Amino acid sequence: MMKQQLTWSLWLIRAAAIFCLIGAAMGAHMAGAGSYHQRPIHAHILVVGWLSLFSWGVYYRLFYIRAQKLAALHMYTALIGTIGLTSGMWLEFLKPFPLPDMVTLLVYIIGGSILLLSFILFFFTTFWIQTKEEN
Repeated sequence: MMKQQLTWSLWLIRAAAIFCLIGAAMGAHMAGAGSYHQRPIHAHILVVGWLSLFSWGVYYRLFYIRAQKLAALHMYTALIGTIGLTSGMWLEFLKPFPLPDMVTLLVYIIGGSILLLSFILFFFTTFWIQTKEEN
């Protein structure tokens, strides 16, 4: 397996671990406070940030992707999109800073669009998996 793919796998798994901690802390806070108004953000942090990034990290550990530039683009868009979407949701819904609505909405939309691109790129990487028969 290519060393670069192992590095991408590690980046994705470590990012997933960070999102896991953030999501678990948010869940604990919401339960303790008895307020679930952050539920959509919490869900996206865990599903996209933890589950998807972890799954993709394992994917790059298990399979060799022949189209390395496509795989690299997928990995970068996954990280940037996940950070953009979840932080954009946080900024848009909770308004922790006095930012213009257009700024928070743009972070949310651009992050989500980059993440959508990441899911599309992942789909295409599955067509460039090297199988054992090709060795």
